[in-house]
Amino acid sequence: MPVHVARVIGRDGEVARLTGLLSQTRRGRGSAVFLVGEGGIGKSRLAAEAAGIAVDQRMRVLRGRSGTIGPVVPLRPLSEALMPLFRGGDVADVLADPHLGPYRPVLGRLIPDLAEGHREGSSMVVLGEALLRLLTALGRDRANLLVMEDLHDADTETLAVLEYLIDNVDGLPVMLLGTVRAEECPAMDLARATARRRASTLLRLPLLSRDDVARMVGDCLRVPPDEVPEEALERLWNDSVGNPFLVEELLQGMIGNGSLVRSESGWRADGDLRSDVSSALLWGTVRRIDRLGPQGMRLLSAASVLGRRFSLSVLQRMTGIDDHSLLSHLHAGVAAQLVVPDEPAPDWYAFRHPLTVESMLAQLTPVSRAALSEQAADAIEALHPELPGSWCPLAAELRAAAGDDARAGRLFATAGRRALAGGAVGSAITLLDRAERLLASGSDLTARAEALEHLIPALAEAGDFERAFSLTERPGELVRSGLGAPRVAALHTKLAKAAHLAGRWADGNAQIALARAQLGGEAEGSHTASVDVTEAYLAVDTPGPERTRYAEKLARRAIEAAEAHGLPAVACEAWQLRGILARERDLDEATAYSRQALRIAERHNLPIHRIYAMSRIGGDRWLADGSTEGLEAVRAEAQRVGAITVVHITDGILYLHAVLGGRQADGARLSDECLATAARLRLGSVARYVLMAKATAAAHRADRAAMERELAEFERWDGSGSPEEPLAVGLAQVFCSLLEEDRARALQELGALSALEEKSPSVFHLAGRHGLGLFLDVLGGAAGRAQYEAVVDTAAGRMRWNRHFVLLAHAALLGREGRHDEALATAREAQELAAPHPLALHLGLRLLGEEAHEAGWGEPVDWLRRAEHYFQRASVPTVAGACRALLRQMGASVRQYRDGSDRIPLQLRAQGVTVREYEVFQLLADRPSNKDIARRLHISPRTAEKHVASLIAKTFQDNRDALCDLSASLATSKSPEGA
Repeated sequence: MPVHVARVIGRDGEVARLTGLLSQTRRGRGSAVFLVGEGGIGKSRLAAEAAGIAVDQRMRVLRGRSGTIGPVVPLRPLSEALMPLFRGGDVADVLADPHLGPYRPVLGRLIPDLAEGHREGSSMVVLGEALLRLLTALGRDRANLLVMEDLHDADTETLAVLEYLIDNVDGLPVMLLGTVRAEECPAMDLARATARRRASTLLRLPLLSRDDVARMVGDCLRVPPDEVPEEALERLWNDSVGNPFLVEELLQGMIGNGSLVRSESGWRADGDLRSDVSSALLWGTVRRIDRLGPQGMRLLSAASVLGRRFSLSVLQRMTGIDDHSLLSHLHAGVAAQLVVPDEPAPDWYAFRHPLTVESMLAQLTPVSRAALSEQAADAIEALHPELPGSWCPLAAELRAAAGDDARAGRLFATAGRRALAGGAVGSAITLLDRAERLLASGSDLTARAEALEHLIPALAEAGDFERAFSLTERPGELVRSGLGAPRVAALHTKLAKAAHLAGRWADGNAQIALARAQLGGEAEGSHTASVDVTEAYLAVDTPGPERTRYAEKLARRAIEAAEAHGLPAVACEAWQLRGILARERDLDEATAYSRQALRIAERHNLPIHRIYAMSRIGGDRWLADGSTEGLEAVRAEAQRVGAITVVHITDGILYLHAVLGGRQADGARLSDECLATAARLRLGSVARYVLMAKATAAAHRADRAAMERELAEFERWDGSGSPEEPLAVGLAQVFCSLLEEDRARALQELGALSALEEKSPSVFHLAGRHGLGLFLDVLGGAAGRAQYEAVVDTAAGRMRWNRHFVLLAHAALLGREGRHDEALATAREAQELAAPHPLALHLGLRLLGEEAHEAGWGEPVDWLRRAEHYFQRASVPTVAGACRALLRQMGASVRQYRDGSDRIPLQLRAQGVTVREYEVFQLLADRPSNKDIARRLHISPRTAEKHVASLIAKTFQDNRDALCDLSASLATSKSPEGA
């Protein structure tokens, strides 16, 4: 008699909670819930109950499950959940959604039919956003329930995507329901962490009470609870301790061995009911399989080595059983509640519970299990010779179980390389580490070296640099075992690249030295090209007066070798570096080098190198004329294909562009998101660049305390001696000093900057040496026409940001030479050029106005008035006061400022609205949040909330919405003149 309870028992509170959350989801208030408990506690059964409730509420249910036994398959649960949608072909309208469009190719990782071109695979953030947009688009007609089972066995990529969904699902018609076994694992860490920050709900399923066990047994026996024999109930309660799965298995065992029998008067105990739980579970399972006969026993034993899910075609190949017998035994297995059809795939079945598989494997002898594993691997390789998808790691697992470490290691290495190429970095590390350990004891040194060559960059990509550097002894071991010098040198080069990504130039140079020692002085270019280009990038980061010159020499040599030996990836990297280094000489030359890298990347189908080349070209244009068109285009392309590193590099530049353009509030959110992601991914150079830009933003507000906080964080990211350090000095510290009217300090900082760049030349050229520094030196008499001529025709001097200050320096020189008309024309040209940079424009007017008055030329009064007005409105009182003092010295009238109440409409003024409240009121027309108001006015969200509450009271509005409507009808705000 099959034993199975037909309803959920003892979970009334949990069912009510889930029902409420599902109803909220239908109203557009998404949520995430984790069902947590020990194995067999009923997590899957409760998840199925929730799915049934969702269907009754006309919600769409998407279900996926992690593999409980066997190799980890990256992103499998998500793919499994989505595939039925696309098999049905009813998502054409969803895919046409304009908000999803750019993310369609990213979804190709989950749905191969959507893949377009190539993608950088490291961005789980982008994949999470793509999935979120897909679920949002699906939710326009009905809400979605996404059920993810057995997350304790999920891969790191699946968990990363789910974390992104959890953090962003609020306000969307999507509910995520995951099941997790209560044990230490990454999924449990995720559940606890998201619950702590109130992004998810964690429901721990307790053991059933004795009354619940009675109800459950009664349901199974189809009798009321009070008709269950007391001694049987007592034994079931004591042995199962309230675990539902054990209750079913132990009850099945009692019925199967005849100790619990049914008579005309009902059920009664007959014989010894005692049993060891583990053996009862094992032999209860085996006893049911025994009833299937020897062939059925052999069939399901073979299936158990394949994992919880198994393919019928592979199982048939393993056992040689005919179609009729195969299906007959499977149907008997379904009737015995051992296996179930695996619904998404018609050729697949699955064991009903993970513990069933474990019980099956426990009854196999080591010799039998090894033999079955070998047969399974042979069958898989015969049916799928290329071992696509999850077949490769499964075959590797089976070879390992069969004791064939060498073949298993090679298969794990292949699976790891594929996972890395597909962006599943965490799974790649697991697979490649397994490969390296299996191959360590064998004689296939080449295979072990190949595994390490991919494991090292995978660890670096994941930000696990310490673990990557822990492998530094491996090349030495391989040398002693007889591996050839070129392969050992390649390993050292991989470690050097990891060091470069980590910003650890000293470690990287040490690995380069070891690589060159292996190759010797007469090595072929095919072996040295990669070493040269890696050392070239390290040279840029290594402090020293010759670093840029030495880096260019290495890049030239790498290009020559790469082109001679057909190494397109190396050639791309080297041409791009030459483009970066050429910016100091000639931006056109720099762009030409990057275009050469682009041509090579397109010719050889190197998508990521292509994106990087495009970003260099866009960066050159931004430096030249201040246009972000190229950068925005490359960012869109990088986001489309999932090249997340390029996205964040570009975001850093766009944020600095916003800061220099006086639009700090517009870029604040972008900078925070970019910095948080850079910190998570340990992208040191991106983090330093964003922190430099944030320090610049604070400095341009004359907020020294905030600037110093950002610079302190910059130092913690190894800012001292970094290529970004000159920018932190020139764009932040020098400007802050000038806005404090401390020109002496600014000159001192520029002097330190010159010394810094002499000691370690930088690849960044907006720090001031080619612009602001020249202007200040001319004003102070420390530079004349010779110094101007040395800068004016350089590539850095022609960059738009610098060019403004170079023109101001020229205007000052012309004025001193008595060429007043030329000086005025040059000053006007400078002002036109600086129009996108209001702070630089008006700071230049303040400095040039004083100089022009003393030399008797130009329009000093007009310039100082414009500067004074700008800095007054920008809340930089020190500079505004200096401008007023200079105007008074010139005998010019000075504008008088009232408290600003004259700008408040009479209606609001009569109601007692203050100047600050009116500033908040003006913003409310766009219905911003308190956080948005706080960011734009540089106040705290709590202060913004108080101002809004005060405005509601003073204007007699019913609520915030009414206040926003009033603001929209009275909006009269104006931008500061000249800004």
